[in-house]
Amino acid sequence: MTKISENFELFGKNYRINSGEMAKQATGSVLITQGETIVLVTAVVSHERRDLDFFPLTVDVVERMYAVGRIPGGYLKRETRPSDKGTLMARMIDRPLRTGFPDGFRNDVQIVATILSADQENQPDVIAITAASLALMLGGVPFDGPVAGVRIARNVQTGEFIVNPTFAEEELSDLELTMAGSADYISMVEGGAQEVSEEDMLAAMEFGQKAIAGFCHLQQQLLDRILPEPLVFELDVPVPEVTERISPYFNDMLLALKDTDKQVRSERVSELKERIKADFSEFEQEEWAREIAAQLKALEKKAMRHMILTTGERVDGRRAEEIRPISSVVGLLPRAHGSALFTRGQTQVLSVLTLGMLNEWQRLDTIDPAPGRRYIHQYNFPPFSTGETGRLGAPKRREIGHGALAERALLPVLPDEDSFPYTIRIVSEVLESNGSSSMASACGSSLALMDAGVPITTPVSGIAMGLIKEGDQVAILSDIQGLEDFLGDMDFKICGSKNGITALQMDNKARGLSLDILSAALHQAKTGREFILGRMLEAIAAPRSSLSTFAPRIISIKIPVDKIRDVIGTGGKVIRGLQEETGATIEVTEDGTVYIASKDEGGTAAKERIEAIVKVPEIGEEYMGVVVSIQPFGAFVELLPGKDGLLHISKVAKGRVAQVEDVLSLGDKVHVKITDIDEKEKISLDRLDKPEVSGGGGESGRERSGGSAGKGYGNEGRRRDHDRQRRDSGRQPRRRH
Repeated sequence: MTKISENFELFGKNYRINSGEMAKQATGSVLITQGETIVLVTAVVSHERRDLDFFPLTVDVVERMYAVGRIPGGYLKRETRPSDKGTLMARMIDRPLRTGFPDGFRNDVQIVATILSADQENQPDVIAITAASLALMLGGVPFDGPVAGVRIARNVQTGEFIVNPTFAEEELSDLELTMAGSADYISMVEGGAQEVSEEDMLAAMEFGQKAIAGFCHLQQQLLDRILPEPLVFELDVPVPEVTERISPYFNDMLLALKDTDKQVRSERVSELKERIKADFSEFEQEEWAREIAAQLKALEKKAMRHMILTTGERVDGRRAEEIRPISSVVGLLPRAHGSALFTRGQTQVLSVLTLGMLNEWQRLDTIDPAPGRRYIHQYNFPPFSTGETGRLGAPKRREIGHGALAERALLPVLPDEDSFPYTIRIVSEVLESNGSSSMASACGSSLALMDAGVPITTPVSGIAMGLIKEGDQVAILSDIQGLEDFLGDMDFKICGSKNGITALQMDNKARGLSLDILSAALHQAKTGREFILGRMLEAIAAPRSSLSTFAPRIISIKIPVDKIRDVIGTGGKVIRGLQEETGATIEVTEDGTVYIASKDEGGTAAKERIEAIVKVPEIGEEYMGVVVSIQPFGAFVELLPGKDGLLHISKVAKGRVAQVEDVLSLGDKVHVKITDIDEKEKISLDRLDKPEVSGGGGESGRERSGGSAGKGYGNEGRRRDHDRQRRDSGRQPRRRH
């Protein structure tokens, strides 16, 4: 393996490529660096050809916590399954590479991207696409490259596009667009945006294509210098005799495909395929089993595409721009905080929303700098949704990817946590699928948010666009179904509000996909999105004015940071007591924000108690206090939890009082006013509801008067007597603040 060490600068960022030093037994390996983020990408191609009717490509991403200088959490202290971010990164690398291999390539190919260092500034995913392309080509693999990946951001202040932005630069951007492709065409797009226009999105794509070309040209320069020896692999080629015997059934396939119902259509196509197979002898069926299956699939693909390009009619009878029938229902599940059932044609998704405290957010133990997320969108695709049997288990890569797309689509319209202090979880259950279930998930979840009373800024809808391209013939399809996705040339998903695009994702299998075609697809999608949104709003036009009765009510208040310890108490004693007494759940953050959640009036009671704990009394304020301690010189009156003031003996009544006990008892409520607060925050009180007492010196009970003024009694002595009397009366001494 030839050694390479190349430093280069592109679009204002510095990179380094190394090869021939690490993982030298792999077919090809490249170490790529941006900043202090380092990714090792290896490519290995098996020597044996597999007897399969598909290309066996596997892409894995290895995230090690040592990359950020941390030890993994949990009992094992070892990395286990990939994070969602790692899974999405693997999908991102796979999509632009898969279409670059020749038809009939059946050798196993495994790409492994190991993140060795993550500087928390530069992202590892898009540079790994470039490294994977170069690793394949340096290894001599028959791959139609180079391809490269870039991320495009736009500074909201200057309007300038940025290639491969840092995390900090992304914070100042109104769009994040990840793109991959060759110097001549775009093969993959994925991104999110703050409701940007189609024109702005196209401008970002055009800039991204130029950036991709820059990285591709750099790879080509390295390859031209090294001239790696190409490897030779045997391709799986069609058997002419099988093709000749299947081709005459073209018109029969056209007839079998024309039906609006997916199940009926599938049965008719299956019956035709079985009839075609019967024309082959048992020996031929066994000898050419894989080739017959491949040619039957090719016949179905050819018939479907011919129908659209020549007649303008799709297999279910729709025109290219036509959307399938839509229905929406909200509020199906009484105990859920929000729910919606969205149906479009034979695709149906139930989205269910749950609200929780902010401390229920999802914490992420990954190399990504984001500590977690308060909005969680999960997507489930059970086998019954396509009328099939299968094993239920952990979410697959496709499910994680579709959930992430719907989450990205709705994030821009969610309220911030200051105005809506909740963790939001939406689960989208696909109940029926015939194409574009991810977009149905976005639509259903937008409805569920409104049904729950989440004050989103505007609702979001989504649509999946397709493409059939044969030479110069092009047909752009709105709201594609499964067959058009599987046998078509493009799957372009676009989500957005009436104000603009919030998320998109595109996979392209057609060479020569121009920006003109993308522009036409985006504008046709806008018309489709607006139509779908109109149908959605027939079910619910705006967020409900109140939350579900089963949702927690969360109150947020701000307290001084130096008062946090007073609310929490020693060992959490105070906050636990508040939660037990009121039934509310209380969370205190480091900046002094307090979140109080309850399903009844306990939240209001907890709020009042906390406000009382942190309140600083002021001169002139009046309180209805409780006598908590009696001393010879006066009574201590609790004004607020943990805050007492001294009502001097001379202030407890009108007239001369011999002993405080003659007028007051522990537990009495008295109306007092703060007359002074000294430099040590000791509070002096005056009683406003003073009773009349007689001046006789020898009387007993509450009528006696006279006594000491208590002057000269030191602060320490007063505190000791104060606490002693509380203990004697069975009360715990209160902490003075």
